[in-house]
Amino acid sequence: MSAVRITGGKVLDPANGEVGVERDIFIRDGRIVASDAGDGATETIDARGGIVMAGAIDIHTHIAGGKSNIARLLMVEEQRAIREPSGPFCACGGGLSTMTAHATGCRYVEMGYTAAFEPAVVGANARHMHYEMGDIPFLDTGGYLVLGNDDFLLDLIASGAGQQAVNDYVAWMLAATKCMAIKIVNPGGINAFKFNARKLDLDEANPHYEITPRKILTTLIRAVTELGLTHPIHLHGCNLGVPGNEQTTLDTIAATEGLPLHMTHVQFHSYGTEGDRKFSSGAVKIAEAVNKNPNISVDVGQIMFGQTVTASADLMSQHRNRGIATPKRWIGMDIEMDAACGIVPFEYKDKSFVNALQWAIGLELFLLVEDPWRIFLTTDHPNGAPFTTYPHLLRLLMDKPFRDEQFAKLPKSARKHSILNELTREYTLEEIAIVTRAAPAKILGLTDRGHLGAGAAGDVVIYRDDPDREAMFSKAEYVLKDGKVVVKDGEIVEVVYGRTHSVAPDYDKSMDAKLDRWFDEAIGFKAKTFKLQDHEIRDGQGTVVHATKRSA
Repeated sequence: MSAVRITGGKVLDPANGEVGVERDIFIRDGRIVASDAGDGATETIDARGGIVMAGAIDIHTHIAGGKSNIARLLMVEEQRAIREPSGPFCACGGGLSTMTAHATGCRYVEMGYTAAFEPAVVGANARHMHYEMGDIPFLDTGGYLVLGNDDFLLDLIASGAGQQAVNDYVAWMLAATKCMAIKIVNPGGINAFKFNARKLDLDEANPHYEITPRKILTTLIRAVTELGLTHPIHLHGCNLGVPGNEQTTLDTIAATEGLPLHMTHVQFHSYGTEGDRKFSSGAVKIAEAVNKNPNISVDVGQIMFGQTVTASADLMSQHRNRGIATPKRWIGMDIEMDAACGIVPFEYKDKSFVNALQWAIGLELFLLVEDPWRIFLTTDHPNGAPFTTYPHLLRLLMDKPFRDEQFAKLPKSARKHSILNELTREYTLEEIAIVTRAAPAKILGLTDRGHLGAGAAGDVVIYRDDPDREAMFSKAEYVLKDGKVVVKDGEIVEVVYGRTHSVAPDYDKSMDAKLDRWFDEAIGFKAKTFKLQDHEIRDGQGTVVHATKRSA
């Protein structure tokens, strides 16, 4: 029986209404327990002068799978870069935007993260995705299944098969791929690209199936709602990165008709066309719409200056951006009957008008969206920047003088199109704990994560309370994963593995026969080969299958 007592620290646990409460935390056999159950703790950690939080959770980060491996191959110079190991347990290689699976876990846990979720699992690649996530130490993981461009679904909608048939297909696919949510990438647009379309607006018909992105989106929103999934549709919308896409984003919010929707990397969908360069910030309009619609949540996809690589299933967008690749190389691939993938390296430059304004737009969104429970800290790793830039981003949000100093370095042409220096808000530690811990756990349905109440997993982080918030969040003093100390004095001292999170909603079993026939005739292999088995979720502590709202 293992037991740990953390004493003397200030507990920051917004999910339970604790903000700077000085109390002890007891962990027994990997779970937080009430103080009266913690007598006889065998290990004591002195947290005096420290801030105690639950382990952080990244709701949207591209950390595994085909696109990550293609990016590593494309950016071979990054793979030659070797970072000094953090202690004897961490041999970490690769660049920050294309780091190895092992390095990913090390870099995250050093910052106090104990869970991260891959937001783009293509069904055909789910097996590989889970194997690679199984190699990431320290982190609980899970995947969001990409639907909305797969031919079986588009044919169901176009043929008028009905909502129940779509629901059964979505449930079948979630069970087969052992994913936990549904992601839509450019609904219908990836498929349209295969038929030589180079754009597809929300109400523009797919050239082959003759259905609109709006129809695809609303059908899948209803499917996820009726199946009772906790996490709403995770949407990468139409017209990513296109000036004027603010209107598409506003129209998409209106299309939900009050049903839950999570809009991802919304910074890339918040562009206007004002000014002599026909590129401007739409952050005010988008934030106003989010504030007025409690069914909408967003993550930002903040860009940060420097070299990275963009990796997306949105081949339509990546094909459009191939000409601005830095260095001058790119890869695009079609995943037949399923989705696609595009990899474009890119360097965000602070002297670039467009990049500087993108940076400002992301920060405007963070500061203008009022409810910290509905906005999440992301850089869309690695698309906006590597996740290792989070500590710097946190300082920008928490320190207005520092933010103003960085803003003043931008080109005047960009600064005159932004209201960033007018925004006085500074995030509090409580709000940081919400956007990085309590809120992600809530929207993902992780009832035993993101908080420090009795029964929660023993994922606990201790930070030194440093006025320099970038320094504070760059290195945690202690990190406990399921009650085991894995980081001590900022160094990794033990390697452990986390759990895989998934859902398995019920469906009409007649869907089995339909998909058996589809895989046999259209795909060329058996449906039973496509389905993942329990034993294929390797390493870690196995799979946690979450109940749906309908089955709970």
